[in-house]
Amino acid sequence: MFNPRYLDFAGYYNFTIAPCNAGKGNEKGVVENAVGYIKKNLLNGLTIPDFNITKPVAQHWLDTVANERMHGETGRKPVDMFNEEKGFLQPLPHEPYDIGQVKPMRASRQFRITIDANHYSVPAQLAGVRLTVKLYPDRICFYHGNNLVARHVRSYDRRKDFEHPDHPKALLQQRKKARGQKVFMRFLSLSDKARQYYRQLEQRRMNPLHHIRQIVALSEIYGEQQVKTAIEDAFSFAAFSCEYIANLLEQRARPVREPGALHLTRNSDLLDLTIDRPDLFIYDINGDDEHG
Repeated sequence: MFNPRYLDFAGYYNFTIAPCNAGKGNEKGVVENAVGYIKKNLLNGLTIPDFNITKPVAQHWLDTVANERMHGETGRKPVDMFNEEKGFLQPLPHEPYDIGQVKPMRASRQFRITIDANHYSVPAQLAGVRLTVKLYPDRICFYHGNNLVARHVRSYDRRKDFEHPDHPKALLQQRKKARGQKVFMRFLSLSDKARQYYRQLEQRRMNPLHHIRQIVALSEIYGEQQVKTAIEDAFSFAAFSCEYIANLLEQRARPVREPGALHLTRNSDLLDLTIDRPDLFIYDINGDDEHG
């Protein structure tokens, strides 16, 4: 029984599978010896922090060690034998075989998918949706139907959270829209003419949401009745902006002082002063006579 993926892999690269008996590694000793050689000479003591460096490290080892050594079985260098055989080999396909491990998984309400104890984000609008996940040694791809919707570098740490900056944008936009709708409904409740006032703001190509948000805030300060009156009065002056409403409310909120009583001075209230100095004069307020 052939593994279906391995059978497909063999067909893609056009080679024949020569099966061995289970547990009989000696039946493919040449292959096993090659694996042991790589482990002991390339991987032994080698720390690989990132899969991106694996290929250049392995290529350097092939060019300087493995392919330049004298092979114990053939007595020749592998690089020399490869140059002789290269003309008989078939060209490789333009694209490498897709070795991704496919899994159906559902995104959480936090638009995350958990893989190997790590959390990877997908677009927020796909929260709760079943997606197709393809696992590669160096990356993780997420598909909705046939569309690639997210891609992350695969991490081999644990309990890490990885979020693409574009993924929460739809959620943030939705929340912003919901807040704007709430402010709009609150504005409409202030006056029967609030909807007409909003349309006037739109016709003047202003930012209606900014103005109604400020007007709603003013209702918390001055009271709904005062704001209602200001909105209705705005139609009389064709003044449509939050600044006008604020100025009108401020003016009406100022205390108006009542005028005080007017005090008039009578002639009998004047003091009769005696002036000893001849160079000073006072004038009778009821006539032109001078008194020394």
